[in-house]
Amino acid sequence: MSNELIFFTSFLFFVALMIFLDLGVFSKNNHVVRFKEAATWSAVWILCAAAFYIIIDLKGELIHGIDSYQKLEILHKKYADHVVLIPGNFEQSLQNYRHNMSLEFITGYLVEYALSVDNIFVLILIFSSFGVREKYFKKVLFWGILGAVFLRCIFIFVGSALLQEFSWIMYLFGAFLAFTGIRMFFESGDDDKIETDKHPVVQLISKILPVYPRYVGENFFVKKNAKWMATPLFVVLMIIEFTDLIFAVDSVPAVFSVTKDPYIVFFSNIFAVLGLRSMFFFLANILHIFHYLNVGLAVLLTYIGTKMLAHNWLKSIGFTNAHSLYIIVGILAISIIASVLFPKKKEETGVKSRPEEEPTPEHI
Repeated sequence: MSNELIFFTSFLFFVALMIFLDLGVFSKNNHVVRFKEAATWSAVWILCAAAFYIIIDLKGELIHGIDSYQKLEILHKKYADHVVLIPGNFEQSLQNYRHNMSLEFITGYLVEYALSVDNIFVLILIFSSFGVREKYFKKVLFWGILGAVFLRCIFIFVGSALLQEFSWIMYLFGAFLAFTGIRMFFESGDDDKIETDKHPVVQLISKILPVYPRYVGENFFVKKNAKWMATPLFVVLMIIEFTDLIFAVDSVPAVFSVTKDPYIVFFSNIFAVLGLRSMFFFLANILHIFHYLNVGLAVLLTYIGTKMLAHNWLKSIGFTNAHSLYIIVGILAISIIASVLFPKKKEETGVKSRPEEEPTPEHI
């Protein structure tokens, strides 16, 4: 078994353990996640990411099993040719490589975590439009995020293989992200509306599966007249999976602007995605305060796309991942500070959920 596979398997085991502790030990029953619980788990996931950053900085060679200068040179050419290696000094070269990997991880994590905020806006809209009870948010997000981990794993490693084979794809990613950022900047700040009965996922599932016309508690499927039927809650879950796949088209290439190493891209993505569920409950009812954050995310995507298009020139003038990290933090900090200094007028906010009774949804 290769070193990469051993480390990758160990990482997945850790993720599974943390999810089990979150859902299986500390919150077995469906309930409304309050601010304190959401803040606690948000802090836990952020601390896990910080701990992983330290592990990479101290023992990053474990990811690829680097045990010689020759193997370090191979990985250097493949993933990080900008790192300074010192011939004849394996320890110092390895330290430089470790430090670069840890910096790539934390930068990629910050990019992915920031872009996840846009995901929260859409999740709020989905739950509100489909009238899901608030106490079922956690279960839907749990299964949604598990699906996201699987799909992103495929997306990241296929993307990495394509980048290794066709370097011009980097420019394609860069142009797409720059275009997306510019479009986001000029789009209206008004909330979009979901026409639930016309959503492509709703229409597709309705053609494939029989759908029961009302919610049945926490169930994704229900048996009626000896026939299994999907419930509207399952339809909502599939919409969330579809939405995450759309967001991954933006966020995964954005992290590839930071590093070519698919393992670092995967680790940073998964830590951010796993923290999304708790961050959703933490920010759902206060997100309106940071009304300039969408503008910040638009600028961030435009910057990342431009960086990918000009990466050779930036490399030639000594632009490093550390500089990129400072710019990313600066963009996010300015958008948050501007939101606080120039608040919007008060308006009704928060997540509207289905009342306790469960009438027949008109949209399914």
